[in-house]
Amino acid sequence: MEIPSKYNPQSTESHWYEYWMKNGYFHSVPDEREPYSIVIPPPNVTGILHMGHMLNNTIQDVLIRRARLLGKNACWVPGTDHASIATEAKVVAKLKEQGINKNDLTRDEFLKHAWDWTHEYGGIILEQLKKLGCSCDWDRTAFTMDKERYDSVIKVFIDLYNKGLIYRGYRMVNWDPEAQTTLSDEEVIYEEKQGLLYYLAYAIEGSDEKVTIATTRPETILGDTAICINPNDERFAHLKGKKVIVPICNRVIPIIEDEYVDMEFGTGCLKVTPAHDINDKALGERHNLETIDIFNDDASLNSFGMHYEGKDRFVVRKEISKELEEKGFLVKTETHINKVGTSERTKAVIEPKLSDQWFLKMEDLAKPALEAVLESGDVKLHPKKFDNTYRHWMENVRDWNISRQLWWGQQIPAFYFGDGQEDFVVAANLVDALKLAKEKSGNSSLQESDLRQDADVLDTWFSSWLWPMSVFGGIMEPDNEEINYYYPTNDLVTGPDILFFWVARMIVAGYEFRGEKPFENVYFTGLVRDKQRRKMSKSLGNSPDALKLIEDYGADGVRVGLLLSSAAGNDLMFDEDLCQQGKNFANKIWNGFRLIKGWEIADISQPEASKLGLEWYESKLNKTLLEIEDHFSKFRISDALMSIYKLVWDDYSSSLLEIIKPAYQQPIDKTTFDKVIQLFEQNLKLLHPFMPFLTEEVWQHISERSDSEALVISKWPTVGKIDEELIEQFDFAAEVIAGVRTIRKNKNIPMKESLELSVLNTEKASDRWDVVISKLTNISEISYIKEQLEGALTFRVKSNEYFVPMEGAIDVEAEILKINEELKYTKGFLTSVQKKLSNERFVSNAPEKVIAIERQKLADAEAKIETLEKSLASLS
Repeated sequence: MEIPSKYNPQSTESHWYEYWMKNGYFHSVPDEREPYSIVIPPPNVTGILHMGHMLNNTIQDVLIRRARLLGKNACWVPGTDHASIATEAKVVAKLKEQGINKNDLTRDEFLKHAWDWTHEYGGIILEQLKKLGCSCDWDRTAFTMDKERYDSVIKVFIDLYNKGLIYRGYRMVNWDPEAQTTLSDEEVIYEEKQGLLYYLAYAIEGSDEKVTIATTRPETILGDTAICINPNDERFAHLKGKKVIVPICNRVIPIIEDEYVDMEFGTGCLKVTPAHDINDKALGERHNLETIDIFNDDASLNSFGMHYEGKDRFVVRKEISKELEEKGFLVKTETHINKVGTSERTKAVIEPKLSDQWFLKMEDLAKPALEAVLESGDVKLHPKKFDNTYRHWMENVRDWNISRQLWWGQQIPAFYFGDGQEDFVVAANLVDALKLAKEKSGNSSLQESDLRQDADVLDTWFSSWLWPMSVFGGIMEPDNEEINYYYPTNDLVTGPDILFFWVARMIVAGYEFRGEKPFENVYFTGLVRDKQRRKMSKSLGNSPDALKLIEDYGADGVRVGLLLSSAAGNDLMFDEDLCQQGKNFANKIWNGFRLIKGWEIADISQPEASKLGLEWYESKLNKTLLEIEDHFSKFRISDALMSIYKLVWDDYSSSLLEIIKPAYQQPIDKTTFDKVIQLFEQNLKLLHPFMPFLTEEVWQHISERSDSEALVISKWPTVGKIDEELIEQFDFAAEVIAGVRTIRKNKNIPMKESLELSVLNTEKASDRWDVVISKLTNISEISYIKEQLEGALTFRVKSNEYFVPMEGAIDVEAEILKINEELKYTKGFLTSVQKKLSNERFVSNAPEKVIAIERQKLADAEAKIETLEKSLASLS
């Protein structure tokens, strides 16, 4: 098979992905092998591939491809999340462009549009993941709104309701006025924003006296139902039992007393608006206050807003503050930094709102999940620093608001049959609901038409918390073969931003419905940031086109570029140069392979240098394999790649190939050729999880392979014999080689001109590597001497001194001048280090590690001065 002169990622990647798919290498079914399963963090069905997806899915692919090479039954389940809020917003926007208002449609009509949109755009990101090389079992592709997942969510809701864990309550919730739905506490992002603190004067009823309160939201005074003072505040003791008049609406409200009031904040008087603040609601309940809701669902004011009815809350804030000022109620304003809750999805400012919603009791459910991470260690978080975040959330968990005022999602399976608060039943379908309703009401004449299903849908996370179970089916079926084989899954790769949203809730669900953990390890990636440490986003315009990167650098180049700078849990400072580095690495491997395949092979004896080099490299490969195994066990994926990178670039390409390379126009012996190909194949296996396309291409070029011999399903190398002494000897020899090459470079001596080397062997270093040193530096003779050689340039390796006679090879006067300049600089550097180490204050205060570094600098400088002085003496 002819090997192209250049590696072409574009044609190669599409060819091999089709080949892998055609042969079903990614597909998994239960068998006798040990399973290894990963479920994809399902991207939003609205999404397209971005840098975070690239990093996250590259890591998953590395893990799954390695597991496949290890002989495990590797199963990576792909899929997408229906993303209630985001998808509904997209569909509503599209309908608006067509002149259609959602409110003019029936639920079924709207859902048809939503499904049409999903079928048109929903699979885009999964197709893009194929470009990256993701080896998912595409036959298992799941969607959180497909029938199987939908049914499992409904089944779980009914189970939890019947256990008394799901309840309906009239509670203060987080209301997103843009999406017009409630949000859980975890979906609210608090941001510090500068606003104003408005000081307003309320008239005391039947008096000329006024009381001043401070508020950040003057528009809400129209919902005030009390003024509260602290009973211990002597300043307001005379106000006890009195009433005040609310400005503008002129409502008379009582002055109440409660120690909740902070006497130091604002004026010490608090306006109480029970409908629009969770703390005010608690005060209202304690003091039996009226609750007045002044907002519509879109955060415009309703009829309680009087002449501001229909206007947006922020417009009213400006207008009412002006009216309050004109009428003498506004005493003053001050700038004020306030934490404002915003919707994670729409970025709208959240309104606290009283509403009937569905909640899941979390306190008892959270206990097994807390123990699994922090006590038994059944679930391990990587890096471990996230344990503390997990502990904080789980120990302070609140009931989960699971209902959303949307149409796109799993409709809550509650059916109402009367006007009372308890006139409902929970059932999987209308037939079952009617039967339960008749039993509960005692009314056997009820018809299906008398029942109406709850209009709300369940929170998106209420479906994705079941993901590791629902993708295999049979959440609560003890005899289901698929889930019993693949569950619990092995590893989860995700971002720390959804540690509570998703990870913690999956652990909760796993213990509740299967009685065991959903996965063993959770690997948290960091955020992908630009070189200025800014989070990549469309709004900043600093996020590169992921597919364009793949087109420019190849999928392997991008994968390597991302992973080389991505330590677990730490943010990645992305630089496109990293992708170029990955591309260069691919080219290095390709060119190294072409070099080997270009050699003529002959049945001749094996040179000693080649034999030694191959023995050394095999030991180095085995030692690196141990390092790699250790890195993988600790989820140091980037470190594993860096170990392989150095092995292939430095040890294999730069050293081994040079050692075994035959002389110009000379053949290579068959023994060496066969062995170097075998070792090269081991390299390809190590590299395959990281660079799947390039490695498969080279693998298939090495020799004719059947479909059962493809690299993607080959065997991961096993650790063989490690000769530490041989590795140490090579490292020593490599320094000698570097020393001779430095002399050649500094003195402009061409490689074709042979040199002699004399050694004062104080270290008693083995002469075994002399054949390699001679070959790689063109040394005609290496001699071992008893005393220093005059008239030669020298260098040191540890305590050994090496001498290269220079007669006629250099300009002696110029060399003496150059050495003197270097000697002067080194002596100056030595003096500065000596001063630092003689400074008692520095030595007593600096860390031990810093002192050690300075002492090493001192020793290195002294050794260099000694070598330079000897070189100078020999030249003189």
